Amino acid sequence: MAVYIRAHALEIPPPSEKDWLKEDEEDFFLQDPDRKRDALPQPFRMINKLVMLAFENAMEIIERREMLQEAQKVKVQPTKCFPMAEFQVTGRANCLAVSGKYVFVGLSVGLAAFKVSDYKEVCAWDAVKTEICAIHALDLGNECHVLLAVDEMGLVWLFGFHKESFLLIKVLNEIEDISKRSACVEVVLSPGGDYTGLLLQDSTKAWLEIYRLPKDSWLKETEKNPGAAAGLACRERRSSWTSAKSLELHGDGSAEMESPVSANRADAKLSLPVLLLKVKPPRPITGSSFKSPLDALKKMDDGSMLRLGYNHLIKNSQWEQQEAIFRSTYREYLEAEGERESKEEIPRHATFHFLLPSQILQVGPEMKVQSDVPAGISVHWDGSHNLCLYLLNRPLKEKVDYDPKPDVVWPCAAPIACSAVSSCSRYLALACEDATITIWDKHLGYPLSVTAILEERQIRSIHFLRSSVAASDETPCPGTDPACPIVQLLVLCTDSSFYLVKAPRAGNSSIVLLADRPEDPNLAVSVVVPVLAFPSTALVFSWDGTVSLMNTTSQIVYCFSTPPSHAVGSPWQPVFTVDSANWCLLLRGDKQQVAGALAQSRASHSTIFIFDFNSYPLKEAFPKEPYLPPKSLQNLPLIERCNIFLRDRQQSLLGLREQLPEYWSRLQAQAAAMDKERQKVKGQKKP
Repeated sequence: MAVYIRAHALEIPPPSEKDWLKEDEEDFFLQDPDRKRDALPQPFRMINKLVMLAFENAMEIIERREMLQEAQKVKVQPTKCFPMAEFQVTGRANCLAVSGKYVFVGLSVGLAAFKVSDYKEVCAWDAVKTEICAIHALDLGNECHVLLAVDEMGLVWLFGFHKESFLLIKVLNEIEDISKRSACVEVVLSPGGDYTGLLLQDSTKAWLEIYRLPKDSWLKETEKNPGAAAGLACRERRSSWTSAKSLELHGDGSAEMESPVSANRADAKLSLPVLLLKVKPPRPITGSSFKSPLDALKKMDDGSMLRLGYNHLIKNSQWEQQEAIFRSTYREYLEAEGERESKEEIPRHATFHFLLPSQILQVGPEMKVQSDVPAGISVHWDGSHNLCLYLLNRPLKEKVDYDPKPDVVWPCAAPIACSAVSSCSRYLALACEDATITIWDKHLGYPLSVTAILEERQIRSIHFLRSSVAASDETPCPGTDPACPIVQLLVLCTDSSFYLVKAPRAGNSSIVLLADRPEDPNLAVSVVVPVLAFPSTALVFSWDGTVSLMNTTSQIVYCFSTPPSHAVGSPWQPVFTVDSANWCLLLRGDKQQVAGALAQSRASHSTIFIFDFNSYPLKEAFPKEPYLPPKSLQNLPLIERCNIFLRDRQQSLLGLREQLPEYWSRLQAQAAAMDKERQKVKGQKKP
């Protein structure tokens, strides 16, 4: 057998790493054992460092979780409140609304109405077999209710509910041409039911439509013909079931079975709503075509100078020059961000509120104003600095104004992120993208508080809370507004942190951090709702299904828990409503599926749990206070209105007196400097 032998033996190359161990370093590990890892050759050193880094990070996470668990054990656990009653609905419940003596449920196949007294189904509407995604209801009196329902296609259905029967009045945004159909993004119903607003969108644009609801005509029409509901309805029985099970009402736990009445309405002989306004987003500001300031002033027929900024004297060439200078200066930053220019108009979102008569909504003497009827709306679009106010007391025209000019414009230093109106409609709060929060007193027409969050956080939503300070703490003049002297605003940021803004009517405002960003992502907040039944409280819904009643004063938290067999349905978008009249919370719960259960049984029915606030020890922690709505200034004599205005103006100017000497000294110094400059210019002109 042949054997191949190399002519020269293979030599071992000398070591290439300078930090390898040498013969004279035998006691190296005894001197510094940690340097053993540094002596490894590549790539073992890099792998070793990556493994140790991953191990250290894992240990930090484990230690942090253990600390949170230990802190949770030591922390006082909140009191758990379980439901006192429950009832089931056929299909999946997508939304809830309470109006008077009835609970309206938007289902996957239509609408259903239940009585608040025993939670039995009294009527159902499933003529079109459409899925209802949002619902708004309001009691108009005389057993008449108005409902606005939005289905999965974005259509808005206007219903009347009278004598336990649904009356379909009109589909507000229905168009025969499907290609031109617009979808509803948001619906707002005014507190008294006089107006409603729809935010609509199509593939290219968005706009806002305001309708006037003839509620007085509806009441007269239903009163004159009480049998109209039965005559217009096509009532039929359907093979569906509902059960009401109450731990308090039915002690034996038995469920009552019956077949409800399905009222499918084809046509209702009721007055139709009237389209009042159609507001479009503000156009981008372009170059001016005016040749002189006189031409611009001629275009201002109402004498108003502050509008949306269209009447200016900046030419297109000046805009282009400034744009070129900006792009040349910040070219590297624009290229790094990958800026994309698009000429297509993207649909925008708007936030709007109905406002009662106040000082900021000046109406003419020819217009009749009622204290409890909205006089205008406030609108701000995403990315816009301006808050636009439009009057609603306009005479009806044959042709609707599709792009009305705002009656009042409030410019802000930064784009408006969100807004809120208090339950008494006296205070208006604006939160900008630079974390500045302004609370306006609409009755007096000046800001009550201006604060800002110093941390770099973005504001997600703001909510007014009922103050726990009694109105008797101050001594108002006779006939003055009995509103609480401290206005409280709950601020929710995008990282689920909470802030509380306190704005006293006399004194400086303050902002306090209530809860910082949660460590556990499952504790992120999905929805916050103020509860007017208790002072300084709000319902907080978390992503893990926790429903807490938070008290911003004593930080005592109560949890509303469903039975172990159920969980909060879609906690990221919970289905619930708060009945302020009966002091209860209605919450949808989904039955937890057992492994191997059929998927089709998931949406067969939904369970609505009722948490009665009167049945829990909540009054001890949140003492009930009589809620006194503020008196309208429109109904007071002129002398008392002047006294209120002068008193509030004097309280707002208390801090200005201390700053007045400083302002006066600055003014004198500025005047002296200007006079000195003028004398210097005169001296230079002399020969």
